[in-house]
Parts: sequence; C-alpha cells; structure tokens
Amino acid sequence: MSDAREAPRYTGVRTFAGLDHVALARANAVGARAAIVGVPFDTATSWRPGARFGPEAIRGASVLLRGWHPVHGVDVLGSGAVLDAGDVAITPGNAQRSSEQVAAALAPLCASGAVPLVLGGDHSVALGELRAQAGAHGPVALVLLDAHADTWEDYYGERLFHGTVIRRAVEEGLLDPRRSLIAGIRGPLYAAEDLEQARALGLELVPIEELRRSPPSAFAARVRERTAAGPVFVGVDIDVADPSAAPGTGTPEVGGLSSGELIDLLRALAGVRVVGFDVVEVSPPYDAPGQITALLAANVAYEMLALTAIAGGGG
Repeated sequence: MSDAREAPRYTGVRTFAGLDHVALARANAVGARAAIVGVPFDTATSWRPGARFGPEAIRGASVLLRGWHPVHGVDVLGSGAVLDAGDVAITPGNAQRSSEQVAAALAPLCASGAVPLVLGGDHSVALGELRAQAGAHGPVALVLLDAHADTWEDYYGERLFHGTVIRRAVEEGLLDPRRSLIAGIRGPLYAAEDLEQARALGLELVPIEELRRSPPSAFAARVRERTAAGPVFVGVDIDVADPSAAPGTGTPEVGGLSSGELIDLLRALAGVRVVGFDVVEVSPPYDAPGQITALLAANVAYEMLALTAIAGGGG
C-alpha cells in the first residue's frame, strides 16, 4: 500500500486506503486475509438513487485511513493481508442478473477463506453476497445495522428490491433467521405488520431506543449469544446513522446513531466469527459538503477490516 509520508494522499491510483489492486478474478489466489470489492448497483432503490457511485466515493474518502489501529492494537491493512479487488461488473437496471453476477464473482473469494468486504450499491446487492457466503459456509447468521428490516414481500410488484432483500435471503436458505438480528430499527411505518413480518421470519429486531439503552458491550454479548459461534455476516446500511452524520443515503431516517456510536458498536464485535461484511446505501449525490457520509462509510469499512486483523492475529 502507499505511504502518505512519501507521497501526498491525493496522488496515485485511487484504491481503498491505498491498498494494492488485484483483479477480482485472481483475488482468491493471492492468500489475502480480506478483499475490498465494489458493487456499483442502485436500480433497486425506492426513493433516492445514486448508490452506484458509493464504491467510488468511499474509496475517495478512505485516503485518510492509516494502517495501525490504536484501540485494537492491530495492523489493519498489513503488508499484502488486504487488497482491493475493484468492482463487480453488474448489469444496470437488472437486479436479478446483477445478483447472479455478484454471487459468481464472490464465490471463489469466499471459498478461499478470504473475507469479502463489499462497498455498495443499494441493499439489494446483499443477496448475491449471501449466495456466495452460503455456498462456502452454509446458512450464515446475519448481524445487520439498519434503520429498516428490508423484509417486505415485494415492492412495486418486484420481489427483489432493496426493501425485500432480507426476506429473499431467508427464503433461499442463505441465512439462519434464528441466529440473526437487525439493530437500529426506527422511523414511521406503513403498518405494524412491517415489523411483525420480520419477526414472523424468525429474525430478532432491536429498535434504536433499545439499542441506545445498553452499552456496546451488551450489544456484542447479545450478538454472540444469538449467533452461537457460527459464521456471521455483518452488514451496515449507512442509514442506520443519523442524517446529521450520513445525509448521503437513499432513505434517511432521523434519530439514528451518531458516527461515534456506530463505530463503537462495530469495535465491540471483536472476536465474532465474521466471514463477510458490507457497507451499503451510500449515495454521494445527496452527501453534504466534505463528503461526510462517504467518510463515515470508509471508517466503518476500516473497523470491519480491523475485526479481520484481530481474528487473523495481526499485530
């Protein structure tokens, strides 16, 4: 990776945090601990588009990141331990085909034991991710930080949309709802059934008020108990954060987490057996001056990579 003490951060090829780039088709063969993968798809959104530009913006904001994590005491980026595998070649306007392309692109990476960290893209991209993960590990536990449960049956008559993706994943047997939870739920609903249908699938929901009442360590203990030491997929829809911290997203909801609260929750997950991550729904056209949403998303991704460094003994 590049060193900002030797060349300014704004020079060179823009990869995540200046990591070395290895083509996605070859990324499974280089022995990396983790790989950044962009999925620039956003045509399954219901409100504001623009998340197709999320991977580019997150990479741009990541130039401020450095390798050493002072809280965890690990080298997050390492020497060859993490790479940037570029973007999946998706099909704009076709969520079904794009999900197939994501699954096919990530499957070799998952099978190799590397941990994919996907930069979205709208939340529909998670279906392809979970297909690849389930192919390698069987049904995974989902730990999702999100303002919405994303468990509707359909939206505008479409079965694959960013608001239906978790239901589709349960139906396909990609995740085990009995070991999964969604935290940060908030905002007005169409009806009470919006939440009840998620619970009917077996998912545990943690409203934002409940999440705030306990320290991050209590949330982490709840995650460990729920996931039962099995393989875990951790997802962050950036709308879990308050619009004051993350205005650049497709479906913002007031009353969300601060940037510090979100980072602390992720740090508390050290030791959980995570096999994949994603950060989705960053929409740069709606971001504030200074690109604060992209900056938060880049730091969320950094904290995720730190968890892989802890698991791999990176010091």
